[in-house]
Amino acid sequence: MSLHLLDKAIKGIKGEKKVKIKGNVVLMKKNAFALPDVPGAVLDSVHELLGQKVSLQLISAVNGDPEKGMPAKLGKVAYLKKELVPKDLKDLLIAIKPNDSNFRVTFEWDEELGVPGAFIIKNCLNTEFYLKTLTLEDVPGYGELHFVCNSWVYPQGKYRTDRIFFSNQAYLPSETPAPLRLYREKELMNLRGDGTGELEEWDRVYDYDYYNDLGSKDAGHVLGGSTFPYPRRGRTGWLPAQKNGPSEILQLLDFTRRKVYVPRDEQFNHVKMPAFFAHSVKSQGHLVKSQSRLFLPSLWAVCNNSTDEFESFQEVLKLYEVGFEIPLIENIMQCIPSEFVKELAPKNGEAHFQFPMPQVIKEDKHAWRTDEEFAREMLAGVNPVIICRLPEFPPTSKLDPKDYGNQTSSITREHIENNDLEGLSIDEAMENNRLFILDYHDALMPYLRKINSTSTKTYATRTLLFLTKDGILKPLAIELSLPHPEKEEFGAISKVYTPAKYGVEGSIWQLAKAYVSVNDYGYHQLISHWLNTHAVIEPFVIAMNRQLSVVHPIYKLLHPHFRDTMCINAFARRTLINAGGIFEKLFFPGKFAMEFSSMIYKSWAFPEQALPVDLIKRGIAVEDSNSPHGLRLLIEDYPYAVDGLQIWSAIKTWVQDYCSCYYKTNEMVQTDTELQSWWKELREKGHGDKKDEAWWPKMQTLEELIEACTIIIWMASALHAAVNFGQYPYAGYFPNRPTMSRRFLPEPGTFEYQELEQNPEKVFLRTITAKPFALEAVSLIEILSRHSPDEVYLGQRDDDHKWTRDTRALEAFKKFGDKLVEIEKRIKEMNRLEHKWKNRVGPVKMPYTLLSPIKGKDLDMGIPNSISI
Repeated sequence: MSLHLLDKAIKGIKGEKKVKIKGNVVLMKKNAFALPDVPGAVLDSVHELLGQKVSLQLISAVNGDPEKGMPAKLGKVAYLKKELVPKDLKDLLIAIKPNDSNFRVTFEWDEELGVPGAFIIKNCLNTEFYLKTLTLEDVPGYGELHFVCNSWVYPQGKYRTDRIFFSNQAYLPSETPAPLRLYREKELMNLRGDGTGELEEWDRVYDYDYYNDLGSKDAGHVLGGSTFPYPRRGRTGWLPAQKNGPSEILQLLDFTRRKVYVPRDEQFNHVKMPAFFAHSVKSQGHLVKSQSRLFLPSLWAVCNNSTDEFESFQEVLKLYEVGFEIPLIENIMQCIPSEFVKELAPKNGEAHFQFPMPQVIKEDKHAWRTDEEFAREMLAGVNPVIICRLPEFPPTSKLDPKDYGNQTSSITREHIENNDLEGLSIDEAMENNRLFILDYHDALMPYLRKINSTSTKTYATRTLLFLTKDGILKPLAIELSLPHPEKEEFGAISKVYTPAKYGVEGSIWQLAKAYVSVNDYGYHQLISHWLNTHAVIEPFVIAMNRQLSVVHPIYKLLHPHFRDTMCINAFARRTLINAGGIFEKLFFPGKFAMEFSSMIYKSWAFPEQALPVDLIKRGIAVEDSNSPHGLRLLIEDYPYAVDGLQIWSAIKTWVQDYCSCYYKTNEMVQTDTELQSWWKELREKGHGDKKDEAWWPKMQTLEELIEACTIIIWMASALHAAVNFGQYPYAGYFPNRPTMSRRFLPEPGTFEYQELEQNPEKVFLRTITAKPFALEAVSLIEILSRHSPDEVYLGQRDDDHKWTRDTRALEAFKKFGDKLVEIEKRIKEMNRLEHKWKNRVGPVKMPYTLLSPIKGKDLDMGIPNSISI
């Protein structure tokens, strides 16, 4: 029934015209003891007893008020009333803790108001509160009406316009009731801001800026624009470091004062912030207090004064089996908010740290070194999104020969045919889709001379692999390449290494695999993880809040998948990707890390982020209408792809069912003004360096809308889960996933080569990440791999069934959740059949659960809705 028919029915109700509507407001107060505003919070609790400090006013969804020049009829102002009044000071102190508080509110209603569609709230207290919901219990002729708010409401003096919240009914712009249209438009105007001024924590402005806050003075760290193209990030409005300079002042990171600006509703909540901070301190043994570093020198104190090296793998294992003591910085505990670190108090000036046992060595301490596990992790590890089918032999390069000379691989048939190809020639193996490649040659070669000018000493790698009849991958050869010592135009200098198990040849082979792992993990962190999930999603968050009203169906669809993303990205700009930050210090591209990621972004295309498109592009799958999901995998036992296609299909079915509730024709997509503005701004501003239409769907059909929303949800949920939460299980044991290499491969006849013959473990450990950097890396990835205690997972919503009034949408969402439960059961069953699906468990006995949608007890289970860590 339409609102106007309801309104007509309401006017027919017999009895008194004016009635009372009871409402229940759920809100959470600011935690007075976490932030320096105790007097204000106590005063607010007193004001609650006096009343009339928080007012609400209903806005009609059906009737205007032309006599007063108002677009909608407004109800009379009503005030919150607390059901339970604190009896003494103890109750008063309990009342200001950050727990949900229930308030009653009673509205006077008459038939001229009709059905409410929104309400105005004014906060006349001294501090902000978090407004969760308003529920009207019995609106005449309508019944229960929900307003899902989930927003911080600051004192009224902080705002230029009134705070407005809408009911949970979704509307396309053209279908919005006339009295609500102006409020809908004004709310979007407020969220866009005017593009000027420094933004404060109470501002609700979403706007774009370059990545110009990565270094205080170094213009080379400004990303975005024609030289270093990049997605945009949220604008802060901070002043430039130099007059008319390109870079913002780099603000100090201070967890107690929210120096990192993002709109307050995008910040971590009262549960996640303390957990995130406290776990950081526990894991790292220090307080974050530096603009360019996460780590204070306390971790370095663990290292022996005479060496920064591990001497053996057994010494590395002690990090997990025994632990170590870290001297804490003097007075450090005085700097940490008490509620953040309840269990961190050191004894005798030291704190004991013991890293959890990474799953990759939990069952077998040596299996990570096998060729089978090395190859399996390309299909089921932390970076299973790079491996491709080998299209031609020898592998060729797409680098311009005018600039880089001959970059064709030096791997010969003799190198390959010395391996067992199960009776196949190279040509036959290629024709039967049995040869694959992990190729970092073209990505790294243009930067390798720069990278190796630092403390890093590494190679551009190509790794060829053979798919055996047992369904596992077997490495055939590794090519290590360097630029020509004189000029890039002279081509690459390459050496090829083949598998060996024993003697110095076996040690050389282990080092060759380590160089591949260095490439793979550095590329994973910068590209697969940071760029292709965190960075590319932020413009979608900004554009949605600027152009799609909260009552727009697509806003309701996408909003859960953007939770905490702007906040975690802002922290990353302070400590991880900034100049001199963690990425530059720990991962092999060093100070060229972000510049390198910018060059990779040049080839980023939105449609190719769809899993089926990606698999076909990499030659891993072919279209097949007779196969599930319309694809046939060329590696049948490819855990990431097998599980991913199930999740992808479930997401797409959910999006299709949902969008079909609101869009019946392509014309409805084309005439949706907010949707078209969102898509246009996303391309032209959010991803402004890639605004050419060739990179994007045109958003003219329902099919394009469904595909676009599916890609967005996939990137923000499943893709991020696949490349993030496996970090500690696989890379927590850093010899398996080293972050850098510091020496080139020893040459025969040298001292280093003799040392390799005599003590291969020592040489291996002195080639990869040094001890202090390894400790920092393990600390970092333990944090990144940990699920938040308040996480909301795929198929769930934190506002339950109240997020929409549309029953068809709720039914479709339940169907989605049920499908995910089925997928979870299927994944568990496949993991149990390890004799059949060998790549799902592998030599390390580690089941693949990174795309298990339901949260389990392990770090690597559960797909969060959003990029929230």
